[in-house]
Amino acid sequence: MREFWFERGGVRLCAVEDGNGRPIVMLHGGLANHWTSLGLVGSLSPRFRVVTPDLRGSGKSHDGSPLTWDRLADDVVALMDHIGVDRAVVGGVSSGAGAAVRFGLRHPRKVAGLVIVTPVYGGDELGLTAEQTAIFRGMDDVGSRAVDEGVQVLRPLYENLPPPIRERALAMVDTFDAPSVAATTHFLASGAQPFVSTSELRGLVSPTLLVPGNDAMHPAEISERYAALIPGCEALPLHRARAEDDLATAIGEFCERSADW
Repeated sequence: MREFWFERGGVRLCAVEDGNGRPIVMLHGGLANHWTSLGLVGSLSPRFRVVTPDLRGSGKSHDGSPLTWDRLADDVVALMDHIGVDRAVVGGVSSGAGAAVRFGLRHPRKVAGLVIVTPVYGGDELGLTAEQTAIFRGMDDVGSRAVDEGVQVLRPLYENLPPPIRERALAMVDTFDAPSVAATTHFLASGAQPFVSTSELRGLVSPTLLVPGNDAMHPAEISERYAALIPGCEALPLHRARAEDDLATAIGEFCERSADW
């Protein structure tokens, strides 16, 4: 496993890669870093080149300036250029799925396949649900305090996780940068969407695997729209989506079977 750095717009961005072969780029969700996405696809490194970046404003990719979906999508292009890859399977988890979708819409020729794991966003026409708004506002209240109180203010957000996961999450917090945390939580709480109308999802023409969500942050109704509108979308049954090992296997099978390399 190798950590490396690349630059875009004067900001140094961090990523980790493991394995060889055809590339899979997996994007983490909010208030996380590459560890969370690596936990999802890291087991595929014997067959694929697995690349998991810290998104701008997360982990070691420190940047306290305002975020946009286009900036996040274009960072993936810079990452691929840095490692010499023209096309890749690109996926994302939770809010990272929003970045993956934006990448797919903005740079379709670079997408060999798309993996959308528990999507959050239904576009400007739907906006955030009341539950999502409350969750993101709570995150932003804490994230905004990090500038004055330090990143350790985030620790209570992870205290109720199972012990092994909690220890890794708390170690992850130590890599964070306070202005970056504030920029990230403000972006999430803004309700900015990676597309305007769900009808735009019809423009995702690469093979697509959907891992549906089914909770307050990842409403089933959002996943149902994705499944209905993305051409040829393959939706994973919920029982497979909830088993981490089975989910990694399903992603590997999708990449072998469906990705347009």
